[in-house]
Amino acid sequence: MKQHEAALDGMFRDRKRVFVDILKWDIPVDGPYERDQFDDEYAEYIIMCDPRSERHLGSLRILRTDRPHILGDVFPMLCEDEVPTGPEYRELTRLCLSPDLRAAQRLEVRNRLFTTAVEYALLNDIQGYTGVAAISWYAQLLSLGWRCTPLGFPLLIDGERVAALLAHIEHDTINLFREAGTYNSGDLQIAYDLRRAA
Repeated sequence: MKQHEAALDGMFRDRKRVFVDILKWDIPVDGPYERDQFDDEYAEYIIMCDPRSERHLGSLRILRTDRPHILGDVFPMLCEDEVPTGPEYRELTRLCLSPDLRAAQRLEVRNRLFTTAVEYALLNDIQGYTGVAAISWYAQLLSLGWRCTPLGFPLLIDGERVAALLAHIEHDTINLFREAGTYNSGDLQIAYDLRRAA
C-alpha cells in the first residue's frame, strides 16, 4: 500500500535499531530492516508516526492465532496447557518505541499504542491478546490496566526469565486503563490494520 510505505519502512528500520542493534537479539535482519517469517500478508500493525515528519514513533504487531505466530510456533513450552488460539484471540508482539524518544515521550507513545490495541480489539470482537514477555515487563503491563492471566511458569531463555500471558479484553478494560491513568486516545497519526503486500 503506497500510502503506508513510509510508516512501514520506519517501523522495520526502528525494529532493527531496537531489537538487533540495542538489545542484541539473535534474530534475522534484512539489510536495514528487522523482519521475520511472521511479517507476512496476514500481519497487522498499529503504527504511530509524527504528524509533521511522518517519522516512526512506535508500533505493535498483531498476529492471528489460527495461523503461525510466536507463542504457538516458537515458545509453546511457555504454556502449561494448550496455547490459546482462534478468531477471538490475537498475539501482540514487537512493541517498538523509537530510540530517539525521550522518556516522557516513550510513555505517551506506549500508552497510545496499547489504548489503540484495546479499541481495535473491542471493534473486532477480540477477547484477548496473547504474548511472550520478560518478567520485568509483566508488572508494567499490569500497571497499564490490563487484566492478565499467566499461561504457564516462566522459563529462562537466553539468560532472561520469560513468560507467556493472556491479556483479557472485556467491557471494562478501557475503564481500567482510565483508572490507571494510561488511557490515551484521540486524533492520532496512526496507521493500523495495515497489511503488508506479500
